[in-house]
Amino acid sequence: MNPVQLIEPRRFGDARGWFTETYNEAAFHARGIDVRFVQDNHSLSVPAFTLRGLHFQTPPDAQDKLVRCIRGRIFDVAVDVRRESPTYGKWVGAELSADNGHQLFVPVGFAHAFLTLEPDCEVVYKCSALYAPQSDGGIRWDSVGIDWPLPAGTTPELSDKDGVLASLHEFDSPFDYDGRPLLPLS
Repeated sequence: MNPVQLIEPRRFGDARGWFTETYNEAAFHARGIDVRFVQDNHSLSVPAFTLRGLHFQTPPDAQDKLVRCIRGRIFDVAVDVRRESPTYGKWVGAELSADNGHQLFVPVGFAHAFLTLEPDCEVVYKCSALYAPQSDGGIRWDSVGIDWPLPAGTTPELSDKDGVLASLHEFDSPFDYDGRPLLPLS
């Protein structure tokens, strides 16, 4: 089973709008996602082409994340940073939007980032561990070879912190490979 999973919840619609179930412990367990979430985060990115990431928390505070976009559109990415993984440094990405309702499950051992594709994007995500500043880490957004959907000549909006992260080449990973290589998203 792919460690990173694109989840496409069903929407039930009528003249009033739609209803969807974004998380169900039993349904996620059936997909091989046996995670207890303990914190929810919510971000607003005002300018289009804001890039947040590539972030992770190191052990013992490592986090699984379940990410969705509730306003606008983002390109969401997970990068394999598990030492000795045959897919180390490889990435997968998907468009998440308020319209499509898709979610990305990003497990421990993967760096996570997203690029907003339009102004005023809101992203919410569940985490399996509380925020721990002493375990906060990341790698540079442009050191992995991700095919970011940026218009030619556009530099993304970055935080000061994200602009000075180490490259993937400089990164000494504390994450262990669990025997599941990264596969393309389906």
